[in-house]
Amino acid sequence: MSTESSQPAPAGGALPDNGQPADNGQPPAAGAVAPVDPRLLVRQEGFAGYWSEFGRKLSSGELGSLPVVVGLVLIAVIFQLRDSAFLGAENLSNLFVTAAGTGLIAVGIVFVLILGEIDLSVGSVSGLAAAVFAVLNVQHGMPEWLALIVALLSGAVIGALHGFFFARIGVPAFVVTLAGLLGWNGLMLQVLGSNGTINLDDSGLVAGLTNHYFTDISAAYGLATLSVAAFFLLSLRDSRRREAAGVPSRPFSETVLRTAALAVPAYVVAWLFNQYKGLPLAVVIFLGVVVALDFVLRRTPYGRKVFALGGSVEAARRAGVNVAAIRISVFALSGTMAALGGMFLASQINAANQSSGAGSLLMNAIAAAVIGGTSLFGGRGKTWSALLGVLVIQSIASGMALLGIASAVQYMITGAVLLAAVVIDSVSRRTQKSAGRA
Repeated sequence: MSTESSQPAPAGGALPDNGQPADNGQPPAAGAVAPVDPRLLVRQEGFAGYWSEFGRKLSSGELGSLPVVVGLVLIAVIFQLRDSAFLGAENLSNLFVTAAGTGLIAVGIVFVLILGEIDLSVGSVSGLAAAVFAVLNVQHGMPEWLALIVALLSGAVIGALHGFFFARIGVPAFVVTLAGLLGWNGLMLQVLGSNGTINLDDSGLVAGLTNHYFTDISAAYGLATLSVAAFFLLSLRDSRRREAAGVPSRPFSETVLRTAALAVPAYVVAWLFNQYKGLPLAVVIFLGVVVALDFVLRRTPYGRKVFALGGSVEAARRAGVNVAAIRISVFALSGTMAALGGMFLASQINAANQSSGAGSLLMNAIAAAVIGGTSLFGGRGKTWSALLGVLVIQSIASGMALLGIASAVQYMITGAVLLAAVVIDSVSRRTQKSAGRA
């Protein structure tokens, strides 16, 4: 007798794991309605459904990126009222370019925070990578492209080493990366030597990372058009796939409206870039990395495993996730992004020196990820958090510089914004738990 035939039917017409009605041989009662998750009806209800869903999320503590977007708007309004140059083309272009280095480091931090861990070494790793590149290229004559690859690989190896001690040996990530903060900073000073500063080629590959602009106006408008078109086509494809699968899909009118909502800021920013020097290469690379890693995080099995570890390590292990491998790979990614960010920071000053990776870089990178919406408690975050968070931090710095306010005040304001972000995250988690959604 087969095992399947010996299983009793679910009581009360419950649904088995595959989500289909149990076949217990009994016909459905007259007028019976199949149970449907009300969240699946949101798209069928159109804008009214989304408005009610928005209210439900707010009441249950699912704020998403709303606080940081509101914060960015307030920052822009306040500084623009104090100095009309804040939203000028030159200032905004420089703001985006300056934010790229720290933002790239923050993208790697997002992955680590999703695990519920921390990486305190990224500042020192970024400085060491810049020093490795400068020594290989300037002092040993290695081609720039090859020295750049070696520098990025050094960041990946260092990150993997941190991950190994954490995942295999069991040393807390805080301790491992704190040791890395000190150790790799010392190695950077040793690599730079007694001189302490190595100037890079003004017209070289790394110098061009933050100093090259696509001056043809078609570049900025072309990137905006490509981004909007890709968003529209992917949204349309997703809706059609849902329709074919027989599940609720987004109305076409909403897809058009969402695309228009993206197009307006995209073309405004493109216009502003063209009013100054053109489209910065730094912005293209930064956005490309954010989009690519967002796809990895949200659309691949690897990304789902990262989120699973952040939610519950034991549950992920029982589901067959190789916990050690994922942890090591995440820290390797964090090291790689730190090295890449270090290249951008070196490009801004066109040199590698003893202050590379020092100062407030580490705190700004972590703050950017948290302010942007990545949870310090693990299990929630996205690469766009790094973009939004670093724009908040850089906007504050830029506005303070325009108004001639001391950097001490900037640190205090940034600290207050970071505290506010963590408080919002904590309250949000508590609200979700009380609503049974966490």
